Amino acid sequence: MVETTGGFTGAGLAREAEALILPSLTQAQAIEIGEIGFAKASARALPIIVEVRLGDWTVFKVALPGSKPDNDSWVARKARVVMATGKSTMHERVAAEERGVDWYLETGLSEELHAIHGGGLALNVAGKGLAGILLISGLPQVDDHLLGVEVITEYLARQGENA
Repeated sequence: MVETTGGFTGAGLAREAEALILPSLTQAQAIEIGEIGFAKASARALPIIVEVRLGDWTVFKVALPGSKPDNDSWVARKARVVMATGKSTMHERVAAEERGVDWYLETGLSEELHAIHGGGLALNVAGKGLAGILLISGLPQVDDHLLGVEVITEYLARQGENA
């Protein structure tokens, strides 16, 4: 079997999620997260979509050159997974693989409407839980996930500088 999940473990992804918890998430902050993603993707000429949502509300979205209309459906499918679970799409995929279960059968959610492919990251707020979602689509799933982690990490570092 070809390794498609970057050697991640469920425990490692859970620790990663804890490290990425935000102190708050306003509309302006969500837009800033999107702008960081846009800047990183632009600088690297990545053919991706970057989207940030507050609940079901899309507050930031950009489709960079080379991205395709199909990326919209991937973003929507990834968002539904994060909304249903409160966890990253990569975490859901790896955890299901570790348990040896079919995620779609286990959850009763359709593959047509849900995608457990990296690039959907929960924007969890300390003491409140899921407040938003960062979505990246257009790269291999590991790269989508890693870029999302990089974006949130930079956002948190900027918040520390402004504290």
